Amino acid sequence: MARTTRTQRSEELTRVADLVAQHPDGVNPGTLAEAYLAATGRTIEPRTLRRWITELIVDGRLVASGPRNARIYRSATADDARTDAGADYVPLSASGRATRERITRPLVQRPPVGYDRDLLFDYRPGTTWYLPGSLRRHLHAMGQTPDDTRPADTFAKDILGRLLIDLSWASSRLEGNTYSRLDTQNLIEFGQHAEGKDATETQMILNHKLAIELLAGEAEAPTFPRMLLRGLHRALAENLLMDAADEGRLRERVVAITGTSYTPNAIPQVIRDCHDRIVDTVSAIPDPIEAAFFLMVHVPYLQPFVDVNKRTSRLAANWPLLHANLSPLSFIEVPDRAYVEGTLAVCELQRMDLLRDVFAWAYERSSAQYRVVRESVPQPDPLRMRYRGQLQEVVRTAVTAGEAPQAGALRTHGTTLGVAASDLDGFTERALAELLNLHEGSASRYQLRPSDVSAWRARFQAGAPAPAPAPRVHAAPMLNVRPPARVGPEIVGPAETNSDPKVEAP
Repeated sequence: MARTTRTQRSEELTRVADLVAQHPDGVNPGTLAEAYLAATGRTIEPRTLRRWITELIVDGRLVASGPRNARIYRSATADDARTDAGADYVPLSASGRATRERITRPLVQRPPVGYDRDLLFDYRPGTTWYLPGSLRRHLHAMGQTPDDTRPADTFAKDILGRLLIDLSWASSRLEGNTYSRLDTQNLIEFGQHAEGKDATETQMILNHKLAIELLAGEAEAPTFPRMLLRGLHRALAENLLMDAADEGRLRERVVAITGTSYTPNAIPQVIRDCHDRIVDTVSAIPDPIEAAFFLMVHVPYLQPFVDVNKRTSRLAANWPLLHANLSPLSFIEVPDRAYVEGTLAVCELQRMDLLRDVFAWAYERSSAQYRVVRESVPQPDPLRMRYRGQLQEVVRTAVTAGEAPQAGALRTHGTTLGVAASDLDGFTERALAELLNLHEGSASRYQLRPSDVSAWRARFQAGAPAPAPAPRVHAAPMLNVRPPARVGPEIVGPAETNSDPKVEAP
């Protein structure tokens, strides 16, 4: 008999779970076997079906009820699956609790493991699912925004100011950063450094701001940008690594993670191949919720960079959500130990259920917060929506041609691009505002490089005539700091200390 692959087993389990979901009041094994035959044209052995049902129950996807001789099964709801894991932890499914018990054993009881590339290469978008259908539907409903029919990244632009603060603060907090949310807001909006804080903490917040702006600018790309992971890493790691050449560069040397039995692969070609596979797979996953979780699983598991892998994965996970105009995942209030243990469970056990519970809880919280934020955001500007492409083209043309931000030239460009005469005044006003507020972090939104924007701004700051920029606070300049000593678990390379994951494993 041919060996069943991990992907084939996952497909069969998902098929059975979906068949059970078609019977909200529950289904017995006999009826389920008949439904399986009708759906696949194949019979299923009772013993095989019982084994699959048991695995689905352990995974928290099905629940059983009734006496043993009349047992029925139905899809697990959030209330069925979750149990209390303590005030400082997220609610856990039955399988999540079992995985946590395994990953919190003493290190000497956890056998050494290495990177298994089959976990990545066996994944087939649209067929393999890490998140069950019922959970994906639930999270879609939670994250739905009024912008699902508008251009990609519309919602991201509406709430970008709030996202910059929330995600910069929450993601940095998961790395041990002690900035408060108010400190973070003052730094991002007013450039005020918090007193008594380490310069590295300030740098980490500023790096998050730059990376989130890059992320938002790429959210309308038709597919997951091939260089986005490296671009996010470069922004997040700037001035925080021992070797600046490692910023945005795929790892080419051995690293070790203390506090875990997992050792990442050290072969550069394997790292490059797996990085490219992750990027290609994300673009092919049809469900943005699944794609977000896929990135949270595979980027820390591969450890493609010498450090800052978890931060990169948290921001990258937001690309599918923003692209689909779903609420972002801010990681507000996520317990650091739950997040780290969920990540370690993927690395050591190849179990996603604990991280899945963390992801689901975090997205529910984040979506509820941004629903309130969205209700307080003004309605979108219809003229800006109508001429979205023309506005971007005008800004790009002005920068690449080295033109001063002047209303007359912008009006002429608008006429050339087909803007209606009745809309020219409003179009020119909006184009001028976008040009005056242009900065390196938003360059990719207009298909420009940061260096293009820097050169363009320097041209006029040197004395060429141009109106004063509209008031806007930019990130403070990069600080000249060295990485502080980290606490484990951490990756230790030949000349540096890596903090992925950061919280000590029990």
